[in-house]
Amino acid sequence: MNPRREPRGGRSSLFDGIEEGGIRAASSYSHEINEHDNERALEGLQDRVILLKRLSGDINEEVDTHNRMLDRMGNDMDTSRGFLSGTMDRFKTVFETKSSRRMLTLVASFVGLFLVIYYLTR
Repeated sequence: MNPRREPRGGRSSLFDGIEEGGIRAASSYSHEINEHDNERALEGLQDRVILLKRLSGDINEEVDTHNRMLDRMGNDMDTSRGFLSGTMDRFKTVFETKSSRRMLTLVASFVGLFLVIYYLTR
């Protein structure tokens, strides 16, 4: 007999020893492996989600800290601007009158002379 003419005989020899239950057992084993792999992957994802949640919380805390610091700096700058504008107003008032201008020139000359004498005697 020619094996080409009897395809059923050839096919049956390929599946000798494999029963229907054996195929199901292999399928259920494969299913258990897939479930185990899925559980490991799920645990890995949970760990990553926890890490990302913690990281986003740290970033949020850092942003809040920087916002508070910037608010304080802004308030300090406003306060400094107020002091400087008050000082400039006083200088303008001093320079507007001639007698005040003479007095300021005399005081500045005296301070300059004092500094020169101080540095020469050191």
